Amino acid sequence: MGRVTRKQGWIAAAAVTVVVVVAGLVWFKPWALWVNETVHEALPSAPAPTAAPGAPSASSDVPSPSVPAEPTGPVTVAQGRFITHEHATTGVVKIVRLADGSHTLRLEDLDTSNGPDLRVWLSDAPVKEGKAGWGVFDDGKYLNLAKLKGNRGDQNYPLPADVDWSAYTSVSIWCDRFDVSFGAAEIARV
Repeated sequence: MGRVTRKQGWIAAAAVTVVVVVAGLVWFKPWALWVNETVHEALPSAPAPTAAPGAPSASSDVPSPSVPAEPTGPVTVAQGRFITHEHATTGVVKIVRLADGSHTLRLEDLDTSNGPDLRVWLSDAPVKEGKAGWGVFDDGKYLNLAKLKGNRGDQNYPLPADVDWSAYTSVSIWCDRFDVSFGAAEIARV
């Protein structure tokens, strides 16, 4: 085996540097900070439940007891406003009950930075201002709802039927790659 020349050493160092820079770019995706993805989804409208076959209809001659009618359209049952954590974040989060009784989490007027592997999380963690609140959302109970559809606009995330959403007190735009909250909102019943 021969001796490594100075030129070969520089070539090897340059090759390693290129590999490290490319790997860093793939991992951090810095260009995502300047690329905005805007989503404008309408609030979902689920059909109201219908009477079961064989059930008496409203036109039946049998008088029905006076029961307050449930709202047939979407109803906001909880909401909150985003605060900034790692990146400037504004907007409103709502939990909306649809006419069929299902629930969806809705982000309205969301504006945050784009980034790698952003998620929408429900959490039982308290929303804290400043750096103290950046990493608390994975400390307790949380539910990863979905990948964030866009860093701007209005978007919906259906809540699983078997999830008690009232057990969660906050929503975070969570960067799963770096375990940090871009922004979060405390949600309260309305």
